[in-house]
Amino acid sequence: MSAQAQHHYPLDCPTGRWTMFSTILATSMAFIDGSALNVILPSLQQDLSANGVDLFWVLNSYLLMLAALIIVGGSLGDKLGRVKVFKYGILVFTIGSALCGLSQDITQLIIFRTIQGIGGAFMIPGSLSIISAVFSKEEKGKAIGTWSATTTIVTICGPVLGGALADAGLWRLIFFINLPFGLLSILALHFKVPESKQPDASKIDWYGASALVLSLAALTFGFLEMPELGFQHPLVITSLVLGTIFLIAFLIIEKKVNDPMVPLDMFANKTFSGVNLLSFFLYAGMGATMLFLSLNIIQVQGYSQFQAGLTFLPFSFIMVLAARKMGELTSTYGARRFLIIGPTITGLGMVWFSFIETTGGPSTYWSTYFPPFLVFAIGIAITVVPLTTAVMACVDDSKSGIASGINNSVTRISGTFMNAVLGAIVILVFGNYVLEGMESLSVSGAIKDQVMQEASKLGEAVASSEFSAQMQDSINTIYDNSFISVYKMVCWISAFLAFLSAGIAFFMVESKKV
Repeated sequence: MSAQAQHHYPLDCPTGRWTMFSTILATSMAFIDGSALNVILPSLQQDLSANGVDLFWVLNSYLLMLAALIIVGGSLGDKLGRVKVFKYGILVFTIGSALCGLSQDITQLIIFRTIQGIGGAFMIPGSLSIISAVFSKEEKGKAIGTWSATTTIVTICGPVLGGALADAGLWRLIFFINLPFGLLSILALHFKVPESKQPDASKIDWYGASALVLSLAALTFGFLEMPELGFQHPLVITSLVLGTIFLIAFLIIEKKVNDPMVPLDMFANKTFSGVNLLSFFLYAGMGATMLFLSLNIIQVQGYSQFQAGLTFLPFSFIMVLAARKMGELTSTYGARRFLIIGPTITGLGMVWFSFIETTGGPSTYWSTYFPPFLVFAIGIAITVVPLTTAVMACVDDSKSGIASGINNSVTRISGTFMNAVLGAIVILVFGNYVLEGMESLSVSGAIKDQVMQEASKLGEAVASSEFSAQMQDSINTIYDNSFISVYKMVCWISAFLAFLSAGIAFFMVESKKV
């Protein structure tokens, strides 16, 4: 159905049902990929002979395209037609997914994840904008609630499904499963969902988007290559300098153009600046904790990938159960107090994670990882709804879309920077821990070099079978202990970022009811 929508539809009519079906199905692709990826990384790393830097690039190649283009995707939908842009976004994401599943080496996977990111940037903003355009004001809340609940349930299944497939040697299916989802979504959108657009939508800020992509890519490359090449290497210095120049150029462009991707004057609002700073630091810490928690419990603690997926279920269930109640409490008391309490509790959970040493494996989950997971999840659950509410409440309705887009982009940029900067730190520190551990072993320089070369794989590092059994055990113990030490460092850095988020809320977020 290509004609522009002339009126709104009820949720229980055929058009309403097809709209919900297509938007939920398409969004589920991105959410399943996102939630399952941390769990399948060990299998992926093993099959494609990837090192630690490669893993961070697999995550960042997707995130940096998403961060830079997600606001453009929303604007393009308003201007050219929301259904049209949504369909093309799904198509590009689905093609990228198929190519990811067919990847024969890690370089191919990184390139194809970039394609996925471009598709995601034009797909993810489309679902809610289509729902807003199709349904009446009275029905819109119910439709968004249905969309949110269904996609959350699907997201919960991501780590469990990913773990089960990875254990069976079928991690590629996490990407291939998007093909039927994408095809069905495109067909439903094309034939059953009415088009809508905003003819007077502002121009697309392609210059700003390009500067942001180049800045993120250059800074990411510089930080991730730093451990291998060294800080003084010309390529590293050039990348970091170029990244900074492009970032400054982005800010200048946004100040000068008539229709900026990120209107900088919005940050004059102290609460808006505060909630976006809070989002940046909190999501950076949360993403780092969840990534290294997954790698730790699979690669060091002996969990299968399916078991690792199951460990995330309590987190997901708490998020679902708390969402509605937190909405009511935010309406009654305002967001500020929850944006102080939530990140503080989250930080305490991260600190608790840091005290866990080598465990007895899955059989000890309830006494080791479950209690801090519970605290961590409660903290995040207290924060998410008030954070979203505060973002939308500190701007007028005409800017709510751009405010949401900026906050979405900020959370993706935080993940990109955290993976790049923390990735560089982790690889350097892990190597130093392994080197210190090797000092206690009387081995030749050649063996030490071989052990250090293997250390570039981080948690996937394993002693060579050429060594004696006793030597293998000693080296593998060094690898495990070194990874746990690095994991603890990540937890403490993440906790600091969470406590910093609480401090930002205390000083910058206004205390008012929504």
